Amino acid sequence: MSLIMKTAISFLVFLIFPFFLFAQAPTLPLIKNNFTRVTSYEELTSYLHLLDKKSGLLKIEIIGQSVKGKNLYALMFSSSQFGVDKSKIKVLVFAQQHGNEQSGKEGALLLAEELLKPVNSYLFNKIDFILIPQMNPDGSEANERRNANGADLNRNHLILTEPETIALHKLFDKYLFDVTVDVHEYSPYGEEWIKYGYRKNFDETEGATTNPNVSEEIRELSNENYIPFLLRYLNDRNFSSFIYCPGGPPELAYIRHSTFDINDGRQSFGIQNTFSFIQEGMNGKDDLAENLKHRAEGQMTGIRGMLEYVFFHKDNIKNLVAGEREKLINPGPDQEVSVQSEHVGNGKKLKIPLLSGYSGRDSVITVNDYRPLVKSLFNVTKPLGYLVPKQLTDIVDWANRHSLKFSQYQKTGEQKIEQYLVTAIDSIDFEDDMTVNPSVISREYKGTISANDYYFIPAAQLKGNLIVLALEPKSELGLVTYKLFSHLLKAGEAYPILRLLNK
Repeated sequence: MSLIMKTAISFLVFLIFPFFLFAQAPTLPLIKNNFTRVTSYEELTSYLHLLDKKSGLLKIEIIGQSVKGKNLYALMFSSSQFGVDKSKIKVLVFAQQHGNEQSGKEGALLLAEELLKPVNSYLFNKIDFILIPQMNPDGSEANERRNANGADLNRNHLILTEPETIALHKLFDKYLFDVTVDVHEYSPYGEEWIKYGYRKNFDETEGATTNPNVSEEIRELSNENYIPFLLRYLNDRNFSSFIYCPGGPPELAYIRHSTFDINDGRQSFGIQNTFSFIQEGMNGKDDLAENLKHRAEGQMTGIRGMLEYVFFHKDNIKNLVAGEREKLINPGPDQEVSVQSEHVGNGKKLKIPLLSGYSGRDSVITVNDYRPLVKSLFNVTKPLGYLVPKQLTDIVDWANRHSLKFSQYQKTGEQKIEQYLVTAIDSIDFEDDMTVNPSVISREYKGTISANDYYFIPAAQLKGNLIVLALEPKSELGLVTYKLFSHLLKAGEAYPILRLLNK
């Protein structure tokens, strides 16, 4: 064979080989099933194993197991070793905490296929990206909201009792992501909305952090720049979108910008001054596969738009997050933390497009009782930290689950120890629900503190605001509001966790 012929054949192979690889690429289960049913755990597992071999950009790791032992898969996209290049921004997206919200998982799998196309490889010049398509495989297989222990994972991010949420937070603590997105579905088909005659009809809704202790600068960038960008991005691609605003129907109940509780996926990372969001797509009414193609593509498009925004604003986001986290690690004197808040209006009315149940057309409804802001009701001064009796093993275990920094207490310098006396236990309205609201008196602790009896949890760490919100007895978001820790509050007795301050 002549040299010219060999060269020609080699060149032809070079041209054809990429197309051969593409032809051999694994078929997405959703497409293989012609969008007629959702992807099973077995199909997801098989597909990810095949996808792992498709590109050097992708590595798949198991970050933990569900209650029933199913793997939790993390898809790690990077053009280098993940997390090593400090110039890159780290992004985490996780879907299907609620097992009966299937489109987030399907959209994540569509996105994984899309991101491996050469045309999208530029994203990973600036971004290290982890995508978890399924946080609740047990719930998914049963098509139930909760996990196999009957726990709502998106109400478990503070107490961290479930293996799925523990695995997620261990992953976050390892890499300290700059950006996080929690992907869900919402249902517009509630009985009250049916009676009202209108319902929400957005393909996607997008929400930012609302807890008042999250950096004001991060919340401003989120609401004034990122959310408008993403809504336009979705609308330009024929997906209707709106800001995430649960509540209502209008005039029957107020509309707000979701909870400010730190026990969900968005706020639990947001309270660490992360650029953190929730995305909720509209679910199907009667059938899991109803409009599944459009729903999955909408979820994928929202996440894709987020990556686009982060790519072009990488330095701004990265520097902002780093600066605001530094304020948590090294807090200034007399810093206050809001432990009780409420949703309030700002004088503005919300014009919200709703689908008429009578005409089947979109109508713009004006919401008068619109409460987009969160106002603090009760603040506490952030202490140096908290002294936790070693005998409170449930608190020690909780601190370990959160990877908190703590050590055996050693007195250094002139310090003041405060103790709360619980004089009564009342209740307070929290987002149309009631939670405990103790009356307490703060007094200087005069007893003897033995280093062998106490651990010291400093507030000067990344999770400092979380620590204050968790351990203060009057916190409406605190551990005392959970049955597991209700023993900490007893009327007429001293609260066992002490506050350490400078004199």
